[in-house]
Amino acid sequence: MKKSNLLTGLIYFLLGIIFLAAAVSFESKLESLLFGFAGAGISSGAVMLWKYYYWTRPKNQARYQEKIQNETIELEDERKTMLRDKAGRYAYIVGLVVISVSVVIFSVMGNLELLKDFQLIVIYLTGLFIFLYVIGIVIYRFLSKKY
Repeated sequence: MKKSNLLTGLIYFLLGIIFLAAAVSFESKLESLLFGFAGAGISSGAVMLWKYYYWTRPKNQARYQEKIQNETIELEDERKTMLRDKAGRYAYIVGLVVISVSVVIFSVMGNLELLKDFQLIVIYLTGLFIFLYVIGIVIYRFLSKKY
């Protein structure tokens, strides 16, 4: 496993600790966001550090080489690359349509003074992010079965 994976895991972990210290030290409206960044940094850093430790152990070296070889074959498969590209394009188009309609809806809601709280927009954008990710996977699987 590359040393860059170890370095990236350490950086994520340390950034998570810095965000945690900032969230605990200061009381502000951004406290919940800082706790979220802290949890994300610490957990993803810890997972990366564990994976580095696990795969660099001598008894796991052969399995790691096999895993890397299989991942390389999967990534370089021309059919799968074409399907990923096509699924990404379709998800992008769906995203553009959804965002365009959303702009109109939020503009109307703002002009009618129905939207005074930004939290609705944040929740909506989070849902949109999840939707776009899922629709990309669904389209890829559909195309994979079709071709």
